[in-house]
Amino acid sequence: MEQPKFGDESRRRSKWVWLPGEGENGDVAVLATFLMSWVVPPTEGVAAPSPVRHKFIRIFPATVMSCDLTPLGKLTCTMNRTGLFFHILGEGVVRLSERGGSGYNDKENYIDFKMRMLGEGPPTGGGGRMMILSPGVHTFPFKLGLPLGLPSTFLAKHGWVQYYCKAELKEACGLTHKNQQVFIVMNPIDLNLEPSLLMQPFHCEIEEKVGIPCLTSGTIICRIRLDRGGYVPGENICIFAAIENSSKVTIKRTRAILTETIQYTAKNKLVQTTSRELASLQKGRIASGSGDQWQNALLHIPPLPPTNLRGCHLIRIQYDVYFVIEPKGLDRPIKLQLPIMIATYPARNKDGTLKRRGRLPAYPALLPVFRN
Repeated sequence: MEQPKFGDESRRRSKWVWLPGEGENGDVAVLATFLMSWVVPPTEGVAAPSPVRHKFIRIFPATVMSCDLTPLGKLTCTMNRTGLFFHILGEGVVRLSERGGSGYNDKENYIDFKMRMLGEGPPTGGGGRMMILSPGVHTFPFKLGLPLGLPSTFLAKHGWVQYYCKAELKEACGLTHKNQQVFIVMNPIDLNLEPSLLMQPFHCEIEEKVGIPCLTSGTIICRIRLDRGGYVPGENICIFAAIENSSKVTIKRTRAILTETIQYTAKNKLVQTTSRELASLQKGRIASGSGDQWQNALLHIPPLPPTNLRGCHLIRIQYDVYFVIEPKGLDRPIKLQLPIMIATYPARNKDGTLKRRGRLPAYPALLPVFRN
């Protein structure tokens, strides 16, 4: 299957949806609606597809997916149908092209389910008995179980995890109407179920000599602390840092950067790694023999998919906070790396209240076509 593309219409319809709820087994509740329609002109006598109306599909991993499928819409005359077929497909793809036509490709399937919603016979459509549908709106409600542990929907430059609903309406004359809709799966990560270590302060420190190897100019000492190691989108990372410049070199600036790193694997081989900055803070120069401190500096977490794609073996996502010290001259920047987890459910107290007050978790409002 080719790399997914979205036009303006699809970008307006496609949203990241968050519906916190509980299923019978304590899983996240599922809500999905799929709507397609065709109008049959009474003068023609055969079905001619009109502009298709969609209602966005919202699906979360749980025991049962409840879905209303209205593929026929309003019929203005009686028509003969041989079958209505529904296909759900979920797949992870890595596609990396190189110069000369070579590249790396790999794919894995998470869902591949077909069923006949109307008519008799195999899902492929052969040998079905003709059905007659009267004019009007026809609705076909059904329930479908989704496997637990599906990886979350993800789109990036060299790979993606994507889920589709496809429908086919076959007529006795041989005409087939087709349509498909992308839906989003979000596999939640609950900070309350992760190791408690993630909710404790995270420390890191470094002592670095600056200058050429045979003639040092002194040392730079940096101690940094994050308020914890697990967050959800919309929260702030609280940063505390102390920098001691005991060298003869002036520090141009210090920066705190939230980064996203994506690793792509094909045929059990790491084939590509990309990184990008998501948010940053910075402070100015530190003179030789002096120091500086960061006190409760807030680094905001934008809408992001959760850490890693649990259930996907081709794409890995990692988030880090880097604290960077940039000395003047030829000395390379000093970097401290602090990995963090981005989850979907925030940490709560025993009474169910949020441990930290603030804005609710935020998630992407649109499906990104690419991550640069």
